[in-house]
Amino acid sequence: MCASSRTKGYLTVFLSLTITLIMSLILALFQGARIGAVKMKTECVADIAMNSVLAEYNRQLYEQYGLLMVDTSYGRANPSIVNAQEHLRHYVQKNFDRSTAGRITNAQTITSMYCEDVKITGSSFATDNDFTVLARQILAYMGADTVEGLMTDVLNNADMVKGNALDTTDVEAMAAANQEAIDSVELPTIINEDGEEEQITLGNPADAVNSQKGIGALSLAVKNPGSISTALVDVSGLPSHRKLNKGTGLRDFEDISGAEKLLIEQYFYEKCSRYGQELDKSQLKYQLEYLIYGQGSDYKNLEKMAATLLFWREASNMIYLFNNQTKCAEAEAVAAVLTAVLMVPELLDLVKYSILFAWTFAESVSDLNILFSGGRVPILKSDATWRLSLANMLSFRSYLSGGDLGEGLYYKDYLRIRLFFSPFGEKLQRMGDVIEMDVRKSVGNRNFKLDYCLDTFCAEISVATTYGYHVKIERVYGYEE
Repeated sequence: MCASSRTKGYLTVFLSLTITLIMSLILALFQGARIGAVKMKTECVADIAMNSVLAEYNRQLYEQYGLLMVDTSYGRANPSIVNAQEHLRHYVQKNFDRSTAGRITNAQTITSMYCEDVKITGSSFATDNDFTVLARQILAYMGADTVEGLMTDVLNNADMVKGNALDTTDVEAMAAANQEAIDSVELPTIINEDGEEEQITLGNPADAVNSQKGIGALSLAVKNPGSISTALVDVSGLPSHRKLNKGTGLRDFEDISGAEKLLIEQYFYEKCSRYGQELDKSQLKYQLEYLIYGQGSDYKNLEKMAATLLFWREASNMIYLFNNQTKCAEAEAVAAVLTAVLMVPELLDLVKYSILFAWTFAESVSDLNILFSGGRVPILKSDATWRLSLANMLSFRSYLSGGDLGEGLYYKDYLRIRLFFSPFGEKLQRMGDVIEMDVRKSVGNRNFKLDYCLDTFCAEISVATTYGYHVKIERVYGYEE
């Protein structure tokens, strides 16, 4: 063989080896690029699919209460995290499906991916950890507001109620003890027309007022009881009473500060109805009253609020009346006449105080009548804002004509004080009841349950390719991300 032939043979072998190495490198780079593309597309698809699930938030929940959560019933009868999982699977696979043209021409992509499996491995629902997730969503909604100024008046008014012990001074118990002392004194007897011995009556003007107490604060305060809402609800089926669905503990913790509690308090007031400001959307018309007392009846909740107001007003009016020398002298003068006529001077102070207690009650009922009629009553009375004279006290129901004392707080202001005093956890749970009741009233939400409302979830997405490569990705998505 000649030298030139040997040289050409060497070149052919060299080029063959070089081309093999180059092709191997190109194929390796191609495979690496394809694997990288698979990983990147999997991340993109996970992002799109999980955000698509969150985009299916309940519209009524958002429109009425500003809360973003997925109702996992999707309008059907059986709420479950499995429903959300199937929706997620659908969105993942949709992003891997070929286009119509691609299916017709059987065109293949570099990745050739499909959804192998989808699992939701973690979740948090609205009622998890004693409704902490709900509180977090409320704070997200209220985030644009500042605490300063929102609750200043409420805090000042609450301090005034506490500082004057209006919420702990039981005037009725004091009046009852005073009456027992009166009843324990034996009155003189006379011989009646039949020749029988008969004990004379004291003729205490306070008795006419005390006889009205059994009617009840609300019935005395509201001129037209027929105007009070008769709405009822079975509280046993509401979130605060039933056994709740629970998530896995995924992001269900929130350390709520005192300032944040005030923001949530403001949210209650902004979103809930009350006596005098009812909302068409609400099942119970007096929702703030429900947050405080938790009764399944508008009437019962308002009745309890009236009793609270009477308790506070009696304590406040007693402070003024018992320290007003002129009015105390009037009561003492009446008592002196009664006890002198009956010759029981030992009853002088007791009868005086019974008159003052009755006067306090009559004035307090008048205050309630003003409040329930839309007027103002100050927390502490003065000469200018005291309404009933001693003579008016005897027929105080004739003077219940509403009106306004010219200064003080409205019913809504007293209601906010009482709401502020209520345990935070109870209010938050009952807010969950209110939300569920109202959303259920809307079209397509009959099966809505707050404890199946998804806030945050963790998903594990498994993807495979037609050429045998597999990838798995896990992500956590929620509305506060």
